[in-house]
Parts: sequence; C-alpha cells; structure tokens
Amino acid sequence: MRDFVFPGGTAVVTGAASGIGEALAHGLARRGADLVLLDRDAERLDAVATAIRAAHPDRSVETHLVDLADAEATDRVAAELGRRHPRIRLLVNNAGVALGGRFDQVTLDEFLWVIEINFRAVVRLTHALLPALKAEPGAHLVNVSSLFGLIAPAGQAAYSASKFAVRGFTEALRHELADDGVGVTSVHPGGIRTRIATSARVGSGVSREEYEAGRRQFEKLLSIDPAKAAEVILRGVERRRGRVLIGWSAKLPDLLARVAPASYHRVLALGMKRAVPAATGGAPAGGVPTGGAPAGGADVPVAERPA
Repeated sequence: MRDFVFPGGTAVVTGAASGIGEALAHGLARRGADLVLLDRDAERLDAVATAIRAAHPDRSVETHLVDLADAEATDRVAAELGRRHPRIRLLVNNAGVALGGRFDQVTLDEFLWVIEINFRAVVRLTHALLPALKAEPGAHLVNVSSLFGLIAPAGQAAYSASKFAVRGFTEALRHELADDGVGVTSVHPGGIRTRIATSARVGSGVSREEYEAGRRQFEKLLSIDPAKAAEVILRGVERRRGRVLIGWSAKLPDLLARVAPASYHRVLALGMKRAVPAATGGAPAGGVPTGGAPAGGADVPVAERPA
C-alpha cells in the first residue's frame, strides 16, 4: 500500500476540542487536509476551529457538536456526515472517556457509559462512514485505543475492556479492508498530558483517599505532549503503520505483557509503587491508580469526584 496522501483530502476527527484531537486537527491542517471536527464541548471546539481557520485560511474546517454517549445523536451525526461527505480520506476515532475504580466499585451504568463512548461510538461512526472511506482511493482509518488496550491493570476494568475492544475491532478491520485499499491503524498512547487522565469520572464506590492517591500518581506519569503524540500518529498514518505505540510508557508494558502475559501485573504494581513517593500514600489496591487512565482518546466531562 502506498504512503498516505494528506493534501486535498477530507479528514474526520472526533474529540477534536482539546488534547490529542486538537493537536491532530492542527497537524492535519498543516499537511493540507480539509477538516470535519466533532466534539461535545462547543466553546473549545469553536476555539480550535477559529485558530485553524486563521492559520490556514485555504483549508475547509467544519464542526459538529455531538455527545457520543447519546447513541441516537451519534447515529444522526454519522448519517449527516455520510450525506455531506460521500468521500472521506481519513477517519480518526479519537474521542474517549475514563472511569477509575475496580469493577466492584463502579455501577453498571457507569461501566456501560464508558463502553458506549469508547467502543460503541467508534463502531457506529466507522460503520456509517465506511462507504465514504471505500469510495476514496488511498483512504485510512485510525482508532485510538490506549496503553490499557495492551495491558489490563487493576482499577481499570471498564476502561481496559473498552480499549481492548477497540484494539480487536481495529485489527480485524485491518485484515478485512486490506483488499479494499483502506489502511487501518490502532493507536496506543502512553502517558499523554490530556484532560482524560486528570478529569476522569470516578466510580461511585471509590473513596476520596483512593481518588486522591490515584490522581497524584497519574499526574506524575503524564509526560508526553499531545502535539508530539499527534505527530507520531500522523507519521504512522503516512507510512500506513498497522499499530502505533506512543512513548516508552506504552512500549515497555506492551513488551512485558508479551514476555510474561500471566504475571506482568506484579511487575506493573511494583513499578507503580516506585514511580510515586511514599508521601502520596502508595498505590491503591492492585498497584494501579483509580483516579484516571492514560490518554486513549479525547477529553471527558468535568470529573465526578467522591463526596
């Protein structure tokens, strides 16, 4: 498959109001793509679009407000995009949310909220826009999974379930679409400095002490700038990489999980305890913070903290 060509193509990006999505939008505009940007945050999305139009007046920038937790709204937007854009060169399913807490600390509604946004919305948008991708020669699909789509630590049952689902879905599509000339990339970011980690929703059963300990841990792990992450993703798209891991915080755990699939969690727990000074209270149960997740998508609503 030939290298991806950015100039003149239409690129759809979800979760485009901040973080990796915002950086991707700017990077795509610099590369000559026309943009269709989706997010639930009207003010931030408008600011991103305004900045891109000012910097790249020759590029088309279209915005759509949608809450991907609303299945009907997602279907409506997807259908509208299909009508407005019969040919799409790039679809980036980047939007995502996080939920901290062990499985027995979250409600079923909280768990399914994560699945709806992180996985089912990806499926809905991809299904609706796949004809437009197939109609565009050299098209490409990018689904943003996560470090926690490579490993599944304690305290991240919902998030890991959703991101492993994205990974499996994406890898299957890579094989299915090869003969159609559509490239497919699964992205696994490590510790990216985005709001998804610091504004994650917290399970109803998580105590304030656990929340604060987890939050402090994750803040120390967020070391990669979203702009750098976006450049890694776009280079991967250009070269038609099937999988893109961002940062050693993703690459090392991936290697560990492959070498020791049944016992990597012990090494992970030890590493988490050493990564954060004892003054923070150490790692929560299982050795993994409950206060968020590595960036594996866009931003989330205002954090819901324990009372």
